[in-house]
Amino acid sequence: PEVINGRTHQATVVDLSPWVEYEFRVVASNSVGMGEPSRPSALLKTKAAVPVVAPTNISGGGGSRSELVITWEPVSEELQNGEGFGYVVMFRPLGSTTWTKAVVASVESSKYIYRNESITPLSPFEVKVGVYNNEGEGTLSSISIIYSGEDEPQMAPAGASALSVSAAAVEVSWLPIPWNRHTGRVLGYEVRGW
Repeated sequence: PEVINGRTHQATVVDLSPWVEYEFRVVASNSVGMGEPSRPSALLKTKAAVPVVAPTNISGGGGSRSELVITWEPVSEELQNGEGFGYVVMFRPLGSTTWTKAVVASVESSKYIYRNESITPLSPFEVKVGVYNNEGEGTLSSISIIYSGEDEPQMAPAGASALSVSAAAVEVSWLPIPWNRHTGRVLGYEVRGW
């Protein structure tokens, strides 16, 4: 901290964080050295302010058909800058000019799921997440591209064939289902026998 003239009996402390409790001590010094610090002052909380730190690691995707899942890393308490803290989630289909806005009022939240039957599978969305508290809306994150949920495969595997390899085993093979922009990648197959 800045050294204050010995004839001065008060100082203004600057660059403190909003909505944080502080206590202060004063130390006298001269050419010989520094003395013992004073007892701590009473705790004093700075005033609240609009939050300025946006959530990070905006991602998501997955979920069910007709869902857009958005996730983020929550903002720590010391950066919330006041009471009534929450998140503002904004999203729009890629290429659209109109943003949809949702408010998530829980401090601990790190996920928002938007459900709408008009969302086509694996559609890209532009997404940004911001913050607010009782003082107002704060900073928004940069835009991230997140895809809506996949749909179930719409076709069965073709070319299924079976070959007996022993008295107790049969080898089954098939042609893989190609990747489809609307249904996504196939994560697995189920083989049934009767």
